[in-house]
Amino acid sequence: MSVVTRVAGGFRTRVIPRQAPIKTFARSLSSQPIAVNVSSEEVTQGRLTGKNLELATRAIHRDGLVVLENVIEHNRLDELNAKMLEDARTLQNAGDDSPYNYNKGNIQQDPPLTEQYFDPSILLNPLATQVTSTVLGPGPRLSFISGNTALPPTPDSPPQSQPVHSDADFDHPNCPFALVVNIPLVDMYLENGSTEVWLGTHHLASLAAQEGKHGERASGRIKKDLLENRALERPPSQPTVKKGSLVIRDLRLWHAGKPNLSDSARVMLALIHFAPWFRNAMQVEFSEKLRPTLRAYGKGLQIQSLFMPDEEIQERYLNHGFGNAYDFDQQDKLAEQI
Repeated sequence: MSVVTRVAGGFRTRVIPRQAPIKTFARSLSSQPIAVNVSSEEVTQGRLTGKNLELATRAIHRDGLVVLENVIEHNRLDELNAKMLEDARTLQNAGDDSPYNYNKGNIQQDPPLTEQYFDPSILLNPLATQVTSTVLGPGPRLSFISGNTALPPTPDSPPQSQPVHSDADFDHPNCPFALVVNIPLVDMYLENGSTEVWLGTHHLASLAAQEGKHGERASGRIKKDLLENRALERPPSQPTVKKGSLVIRDLRLWHAGKPNLSDSARVMLALIHFAPWFRNAMQVEFSEKLRPTLRAYGKGLQIQSLFMPDEEIQERYLNHGFGNAYDFDQQDKLAEQI
């Protein structure tokens, strides 16, 4: 390359050396989620250290998901798991009438919210509340307690994956507004249907990326071309999640339930903490005997509760709808999206 410049008495040509083109490098991010190793002292105190809280918060903002390990004692999970395995067989036997999500191998299953089975270290875990309060703002709303159970295959229900989807299948803010707290009751791994997650896709969430309308059994499906493009940049993973862990996930994140190829149902609880400013109106049905427990252990949460006699809870808790039938939207819309 040459440049002509004017000098006294005439013109002079100056040769400029050719520069190498600027190289750009795509940042490669892992498809495996960040796992925070929680200490026994943190569990006892009910508070993460500042370092671990920062790690969890940054992971949620970047990846849309974080795992907190060694949070819940295994024996506390076992009694609830035994009861929910029994209930899973009841729901599976309901066939077409079961509350299944996309296919009959994955059902929506509520835990019995009665005094016998309610454990605050599971359902009102203070470490989960500390993280969700940091991301969403103080006093998040707990207005949903349910679960997702991957059933072993049967002749009538062969192994089948859910489509990749987002649970935010409605018009929603473009910022963190709801976090799902998942609690697997057993080790969760490839063979028993560990959930497939597409880290970072909460930043891509929009209704334009989805197929199906809210309220339909198969709503929120992500369009095929978007999946193909995303897989080139950051492919999905099916992480192993140890028993005793909490998984905190942005509601907008793309994910999919995978087939359970083991011989036992895999139960994973699902609680949703909504931002205090997000006006979701759902209520959780609790036994009236749990009032003192919620007051004592629900600090830091706005628990949107509806209390009923034990007998009524027992009659109702297995008769709720499939996941996409719930209304996760706000009670009233903002006049203008910001």
